[in-house]
Amino acid sequence: MDNSVIEDQMEQPCGDMIQIRIDIAQAGVRLDHLLVQHLPDTSRSRITSSIKDGLILVDGAQKKASYKLKVGESVAGSLFELPPLEVLPEEIRFPILFEDSSLIILSKPPGLVVHPGSGNSSGTLVNGLVHYCESIAGVGDVIRPGIVHRLDKDTSGLMVVAKNDSVHSKLVDIFKAREITKEYLAIVHGVMNRPSGRIVAPIGRHTVNRQKMAVREGTGRYAASNWRVIEEYGESFSKIGVKIETGRTHQIRVHMAHLKHPVAGDTLYGPGRNNKRFPRQMLHAWKLTFNHPVTSEKLSFTAPVWDDMGEILNQLETDFS
Repeated sequence: MDNSVIEDQMEQPCGDMIQIRIDIAQAGVRLDHLLVQHLPDTSRSRITSSIKDGLILVDGAQKKASYKLKVGESVAGSLFELPPLEVLPEEIRFPILFEDSSLIILSKPPGLVVHPGSGNSSGTLVNGLVHYCESIAGVGDVIRPGIVHRLDKDTSGLMVVAKNDSVHSKLVDIFKAREITKEYLAIVHGVMNRPSGRIVAPIGRHTVNRQKMAVREGTGRYAASNWRVIEEYGESFSKIGVKIETGRTHQIRVHMAHLKHPVAGDTLYGPGRNNKRFPRQMLHAWKLTFNHPVTSEKLSFTAPVWDDMGEILNQLETDFS
């Protein structure tokens, strides 16, 4: 997924074999830096430890993390496996918009982490899903059972959850093939220079701040977003709809910041100005359309904004009417 979405991780799941042939553009790059670029959702410490333990080799030989790669060399191996996390069921409330024997469509509340991870072993959406439907615990990845894509903690809105392995696999294929239409609602700083537009800008891990993503020409992964203006609030803010063609981590947040119109309330990518009035980043997964993976029926859903974002929109209407 603004990554706002897990699709990046679905394309390179933990434990997959790494096989990279070094070309002229990669020559001279440190081994650890290359792997950080190719595995943006993997911690630097895990990559470094895997190199140190000899799990990742260059032309069959163990090298230091600082080794500078040469044209034609082959980097191969795998990351060390993380110990499995046990996902315990917890009663966590979230609205369900649709459910059948194959899948669940829900609206994720803002402030809710999607799945357990570093610093979040409980209190996640997945904990709530396992409580709601025990069988989901055995679907797909052990750490994020049932999850096909994700939203950032402070992004609210529509998510699809698989209820069995067959459907999980089919949904992953649907997302990879981009056979799903996703539109987000966002409040951004400033006024766009035209009614609609498309931005194509590759996204990769920030070179300094590892918590951030950034537009990375040449090394980032292809990312495309389409935006349209819905309403303007003076010269200060705009309400826009954003359809994403790809699902890179933090995609909408990075793209809008790159256009100099960061998402309001975004403390990671925003400039800080006028952000105090916003309780969180004003980003909501608004609309979702795809064909049912079993019946092929066209499904289309819209999730109303949560109260906190709704109150902000009402206030902007009042302030700039």
